[in-house]
Amino acid sequence: MNKSIVKIILLLSIFLGIVSGLLTIVPYAGEIIFWLLITVAAPVVIIFMTRAGLLEINTVRQSAVLGGIIGFVSFLAFSAVYIPIVIILAKFFNYSANPGVSMFLSNATLGLIIMLAIFMGVLSATVNSFSGFVTYYLIEFNKSAKTSENNDYRQFDIRKQR
Repeated sequence: MNKSIVKIILLLSIFLGIVSGLLTIVPYAGEIIFWLLITVAAPVVIIFMTRAGLLEINTVRQSAVLGGIIGFVSFLAFSAVYIPIVIILAKFFNYSANPGVSMFLSNATLGLIIMLAIFMGVLSATVNSFSGFVTYYLIEFNKSAKTSENNDYRQFDIRKQR
């Protein structure tokens, strides 16, 4: 794979993580955005890049590795934005969109926060690796369904009985 494509993937992952970190502060939408980041960050980036014609995935291994990279990088970018905002809002403005998370993050040590961010990044990488794998199969299925030889092939020949 080309280094410029990997750079674009990393930049899109960082952008997705930053936007998710900013939007997760919203009280009710935040939980949904958090779970979407953990589960579907890789399919979003992979589908965007394939539709733009920048990415061509040839193997299952590539899709799983790309999904893992996208998941890990996007969650670390999310953590770099979300954690300081939550701590600032909790300590200085006494506001918390999610009280348990705010209490934990505002009272935790830096080492514990870094360890939690890395652990959740690995979890996000694992889940996004699987969703990247599924995305690869769906893209390949879509390609095979659009070929002309599949359109002419009849799986069932229904005849009228007399």
